This record gives sequence, C-alpha cells and structure tokens, in this order.
Amino acid sequence: MSDWTVKSCVFYQAELHVRDINDHSPAFLDKEITIKIPESATIGTTFLIENAQDLDIGSNSLQDYSISPSSHFYVKVHDSGDGKIYPELVLDKALDHEEESELKLTITALDGGSPPRTGTTLVLIKVLDINDNAPEFSQSFYKVQVPEDTPVGSSIIAISAKDLDMGNNGKISYSFLHASEDIRKTFEINPTSGEVILRSLLDFEVLQSYSVNIQATDGGGLSAKCTLSVKVLDINDNAPEVIISSITKTIPENASETLVALFSVRDQDSGDNGRILCSIQNDLPFILKPTFKNFFTLLSEKALDRENRAEYNITITVSDLGTPRLTTQHTITVQVSDINDNAPAFTQTSYTMYVHENNSPALHIGTISATDLDSGSNAHITYSLLSAQDPQLDLTSLISINADNGQLFTLRALDYEILHSFEFHVGATDRGSPALSSQALVHVVVLDDNDNEPFVLYPMQNASAPSTELLPRAAEPGYLVTKVVAVDRDSGQNAWLSFQLLKATEPGLFSVWAHNGEVRTTRLLSERDAPKHRLVLLVKDNGDPPRSASVTLHVLLVDGFSQPYLPLPEVARNPAHEEDALTLYLVIALASVSSLFLLSVLLFVGVRLCRRARAASLGGCAVPEGHFPGHLVDVTGTGTLSQNYQYEVCFTGGTGTNEFKFLKPVMPSLQLHDPDSNVLEKENFRNSLGFNIQ
Repeated sequence: MSDWTVKSCVFYQAELHVRDINDHSPAFLDKEITIKIPESATIGTTFLIENAQDLDIGSNSLQDYSISPSSHFYVKVHDSGDGKIYPELVLDKALDHEEESELKLTITALDGGSPPRTGTTLVLIKVLDINDNAPEFSQSFYKVQVPEDTPVGSSIIAISAKDLDMGNNGKISYSFLHASEDIRKTFEINPTSGEVILRSLLDFEVLQSYSVNIQATDGGGLSAKCTLSVKVLDINDNAPEVIISSITKTIPENASETLVALFSVRDQDSGDNGRILCSIQNDLPFILKPTFKNFFTLLSEKALDRENRAEYNITITVSDLGTPRLTTQHTITVQVSDINDNAPAFTQTSYTMYVHENNSPALHIGTISATDLDSGSNAHITYSLLSAQDPQLDLTSLISINADNGQLFTLRALDYEILHSFEFHVGATDRGSPALSSQALVHVVVLDDNDNEPFVLYPMQNASAPSTELLPRAAEPGYLVTKVVAVDRDSGQNAWLSFQLLKATEPGLFSVWAHNGEVRTTRLLSERDAPKHRLVLLVKDNGDPPRSASVTLHVLLVDGFSQPYLPLPEVARNPAHEEDALTLYLVIALASVSSLFLLSVLLFVGVRLCRRARAASLGGCAVPEGHFPGHLVDVTGTGTLSQNYQYEVCFTGGTGTNEFKFLKPVMPSLQLHDPDSNVLEKENFRNSLGFNIQ
C-alpha cells in the first residue's frame, strides 16, 4: 500500500551520440552500367554514372572514384553540395565506332576509412552512331503531394520529355538517377510512359518527403534529368498512446489527494491528428492534473470510504483531434484499503431468550450476532459479557459466552421459583487499532416446569392427629362438609389445581367439586349410614406430566352440633387395616348381589316359558286394540318400559274374572302423544286391560 504524494516532478533531456566505425564498403546498386556514347561525342563530354552507396558517415563515408586504365575516359568526381559525391565519366579521346564499338571499364569507389574499403562496378560503353539532340524535360523540377494511405500500385505523377531526333535516336526511356535503396523500394517508374508508381506504402511518421532524380535517355544515348519532390501528407492513422511511468494500486480510505498514477501520452501523427485530449470518468473521486508537456498525474480528490466502495476502475481516455478521431483507453484498478472506522453493530438492540428451569449445565440458550463493515482484522469480532442489570446478581455463575461466535450457555440449572428472569449487557469488540466496540441488552426468561407437587394448606396433613369433620345426620344433599385448600409453587397451567375423590367409606355419599375442593353430601343421610367415614382426595395440577398430592379426611356423623365430640378410638387404628377390611366387605357384598340377581333372572325366564306353553294349550289370547299410550313408556333408566317394546296382554277366555295371564313383547312403532290427553289415555289404558278401579 502506497501512502505518498508527489509534490513536484523534474524532467531531463539527454542526447546519445553513436560513433561510427568503418564497417561498410561502398557498393554500387548496379553491378553493370551500360552507357551508349555516339561516336560524334566531343572530347571532354561528361557522362553521368550511378554513384556508389556507403552506409558509413564522416570520414568513413565514400570519398573518391577511380577507373581502370583507359585511353578514352577518365573519372571526374562531382560534389552535389549535400555531402554526396557522384562519379562522372569524361571522354578524353574521340571514339570511333568502326574501330571499337564497345568499351568495358571498371569504376572503383573508395571510402576514407583506415584501411580504406572499396567497391566496383562494370561500365559497358557502346559507341553509337551520331545523335546530336538530347532529350529535354518540360520542367526541371516536379512537385507532388501524396497521402500516406495511398494504395500500393497507385500512379502519383507522369514525367515526360521530348527529343527532336528521329527514329531510335528520338525514342526516350525513363529511369531513376542517383536513387537510394529506399527510393527504389518505394517508387518505380514506367520506362516508356514516365509514370511514377507507388511500390510500397508510405508512412508519414517514418519519412515525410522524398527527392527523386529522373533521367530521360534517347535511343542515341543522350540523356537529360529532372528532380521529383514527393511530399507525404499525414492522415490520422495512429491512435494516441498512454505510457504509465508509476502506479499505486492500493490507497488507504482516509487519505486525500493521494497519487494514483503518473503517465504520459503521445500521438505520432502531426497537426490536429497529433493533438491530444485526456480525461477520466466524471463520477469518480479522482482528478487529472497536467504536469509537464504531455505528462499527467492521477490523484484522489478526497478521502475515500471503503465500506461504500472498495474498488475503483479508472479509465483514462485519450483522444486526438483528427478526422475521424482515434481514441485509446487504459484502465487502472485501484483497491481501497481498510482502516478501523466502523464499530461492530448488533443485529438487534436487545435479545430475548427463553430457557426452561432445571436445565442441564452448559445448555445453549441462544446466540447474539454483530457485524462490522470493515474488513480483515478490523472486522474480526470478539464477544464478551459486561454487566447485569441487577448488581446483586452474580452473572458469571449463571451465563458464559463464546467469544468467537456469540453463543450463550447456562453454567448451572435455573429455578423458576427463585429467579423468573434477568437481564445483562453483552459487548462486541473488533481487533482494529484502536479497537471499537458496541453493546446490546440480553433478557433471559426462565420458563416454568411442573417440578412442584401441590401443597395442601387445609386440612393440615402433618399434624399429630388426622383432621376430623362433623356432619349432622339431618344435613341436606349438597351440604358443605369442608373445603380442601391447596397451592402449587409453579405458575400457569402447572399451578391449575383440580380435586378428585379417590376413596370413600360409602362412595355415593360424598362428592368433591373439581375446581374449588369443596366436599359436599350427595344425598340424605340415613340410620344405616356408618357413623364414621374416611375420605381420600387427590389434588392434581395441570402440568405435563401432572403432579398430585393426596389428602385424607375423617367425617364423623353426629345427631346435632350440641352433642360433644370425642375422638373415637378407631381413629388411632391403622388406615391400611381399615382399607383392607372395607375392601373385603365390598367384595362380599358384590358377590351376594350378583348371585341374587342371577337367581332372579333364571326364575323369571322359567315362569315365562311355563305361561307361554299354558296359553298355547288354551287356544289363544285377547290382544287389546290400539297402541299403549306413549307417555307411559317414554321414560328410560328408571325401570319403566322403553319405547322399543310394546306388550300384548292375554287373558283366559270365558272366565269373566279378567285374570292377568302374561305379557308378550312386540315391537311396533309408537306414536308421540299429546300431553293434554294424559287423563283420557290413562282411562283407555285401564279399560283395555279390563281393570275396574273405583
């Protein structure tokens, strides 16, 4: 992470000079040069020859030319004034075509190195017949402008010359004269038409102009020259370039005007094509400042906020003013490093957690959570217990917290009857420097479990003698004998109590109200009722599972409350023995009643069978017309006949005594009766049975 700011920049310009050595020999572009000279050429006539090329410079460059011994020619060196020398062949002796039609000479080019280097070419001289007119150009200097994007093969200009001679002596051919290798690679000339054609693409950024010498030679060997100047026109074919000198990819969020990058821009085009505009996005907190020529600095405009944005992609856009405009973009990614400027924040300002009492130690009851917008160690949160709302509460013995994840645990079992709820503060602290923290309130609610049995307040069960209640024999049904009072230390439905009568000396004599514990009589007392009764009541709560307690009551029957009450000696007897004796009595009574009932049923069945057989032998019976009145049979559970049955009444015929024989059940559908016709129905019933009641 870089945290420095560039105050100023200093730039220096230097030039590097490379010293040349003589490592190139002069070289003629043509290995053989042919010159046609008319025999009428006068002594002293000069003939131009292609110069040699030497890539060295200074004293190591081309310095002189020489020719092999010849009686007709010698070499004259011509200085053009631009630092180049050209060889010229001078006629020293008149030629005679009839004596010698061709001459071969060797021209040697020497440079000024030590030792000197040389290069040679063969000059073939053809002696022609007399040609006394040389070609003439219409102008000695031609000028043309060519855009650098001109396609290869395009014609850029046509050069023309005239010759007054006739025939072959007037036929002109065009060629380059003293042309460099670059010119020959770039241009070519049609030898017949003089049209100059582009051989390779031009590049303004490499070379802006060319100077080409063109020679026109007639058929008799006479020649003339002119100069062609080619100016290359620039087009916008080069996009601007961004050159990064230094870059800072990470900056702190609290630093302002921090150097992000130092860079330069350039465009190889010229004019408006080379003028550059540089910019970045407008919605970023960064600015561009020009420093020196085409150098710029990229700075942060103000302090950044990593929590708002942690990364910026800054696009440097460079455009020229050409037509069409060319644009270059360079993207720099800047990371914003974090500082601890955000405190942890809890997801809730307060937490409520529930735990059942009698819990196991180390029980997980809940989790608190906080977040920190920072990153790295600045966002690493440690949780801790702070203080309880009640200063007398020893929080460290009740609760522990996991410092890493905020999980809360109980250290021991809680008791709802002692502690219903408690509150305490928790803290969240990051690991930044300096550390930041925050607090939250935790409310722990202890939930009640059904862990307490009902406790009987009245009658007291731990007294030396059992509680005895007096009951007058003249008490009406529903008489309040006593009221059992009990409480439960639990809460809610765990403390809802209900009362139930478990055992009684006479089960049908007493009842207990389920919700208030009142013990009342259910019927009138009789002389046959035992004078002393023992009642066992169950007090049960509504928990899951329910808990219960039992209470024993002794009820003593008295003729009146004026009669003195003395504890009976049976009170001291063992209750277990009394319960065993009572059980034995109940079993004996039940067996007796069952036997009598079975015997009665058998007798009744036997009697009915005998009477049915007897009636069949007498020849039928009289059945009364109509149905029995409904109000006599529409009662259930009290011994009255049910609606499901109707009985036939049979009598002996001819006796006149209306003797009742037997009842035979039939099952018709009985119709409902009208209550207002009770008297009439009763009378009809009596008449149908043959009864005469006075």
